[in-house]
Amino acid sequence: MAVKRIPDWADVVLVPLVSLILAFVISALVIVAIGEDPWAATQMMVSGALGSTYGWGYTLYYATNFMFTGLAVAVAFQAKLFNIGGEGQATLGGLGVALACLYLPWPHWSLALLGAALGAAAFGALWAAIPGYLQAKRGSHIVITTIMFNFIAAAVLNYVLVNQLRPQGSMDPASARFPEVTQLPRLHEILEVVGIPFSRSTPANISLLIALAACVAVWFLLWRTRLGYQIRAFGHSEAAAQYAGISPLRITIVVMLISGGLSGMMAINNVMGEAQRLVLNAVEGAGFIGIAVALMGRNHPFGVFLAALLFGFLYQGGAELALWTSIPRELIVVIQALVILFTGALDNMVRMGIAKVIGPAKQGGA
Repeated sequence: MAVKRIPDWADVVLVPLVSLILAFVISALVIVAIGEDPWAATQMMVSGALGSTYGWGYTLYYATNFMFTGLAVAVAFQAKLFNIGGEGQATLGGLGVALACLYLPWPHWSLALLGAALGAAAFGALWAAIPGYLQAKRGSHIVITTIMFNFIAAAVLNYVLVNQLRPQGSMDPASARFPEVTQLPRLHEILEVVGIPFSRSTPANISLLIALAACVAVWFLLWRTRLGYQIRAFGHSEAAAQYAGISPLRITIVVMLISGGLSGMMAINNVMGEAQRLVLNAVEGAGFIGIAVALMGRNHPFGVFLAALLFGFLYQGGAELALWTSIPRELIVVIQALVILFTGALDNMVRMGIAKVIGPAKQGGA
């Protein structure tokens, strides 16, 4: 069924807002059904995620992860490539960070950050380029290959950690701790420079600034460069783009390299900035959350930034809710899933309802 086009302001603001309200209303009904007070639960989530610098620190830490993976999905989607392999690309990005930090003698954290970021981006990009090549050259569906590459990446990391990177005598499948010189400045240390007190107990670090810079860089790439124009043209019509001289093979591989590189760079936040060593399951589902972040952010870097903050709030607020109330952790996952469901899968249902209320967009107008 064709969906009537609505004004751009309604598509960008109203549709996500109504989707979000519907998700929270159904979540409130579920909380009532298990005998809890939804208003008190909401207050707990807000105060836990935004009521202190401790809460803000964790919210921004999670949001940093989601910015990287959300941008990765958004870039690929501009070329109509559905890259759902962010989990595996971020996993391999962590391996790139670990190798750079463990085996290169860095004199200063800034140079270590540069080397680790390059390592993370390179490993993530190369892991994403293989499905891209298979689709462009062999016709393999990128959704299937990127899913399978997530499992392969997990197996590769398991093998490397257990057989290669695990310190001798240790039973823990994790790498050795990185040298102290590679430790990244935390957010409280950065804010102290400008006289702003911040919690010392949170893992938020300088990677947040890199994620923000990545949002700006992706916007510039997509809307201010020739390559970005080619990517968007390819996404609108592959046949027209090919007629204009744009190579499908080149665009597909370049887009997947950029997308995988962004996913891989997530590892500088969680592996280098927080854990200071490589562990199993370091990505913790952020690659899949990035899909919802990109969908909710309308595949625009600014939208990805806002959606990442929302999911950071849900993660930290949900953790506080599970810690201080009898609401089970599984219900927090249900609330997050409802947000994903309404902002992603049921997006058109909300759009059709809004089109009936405010009417379709005028021809040639906004």
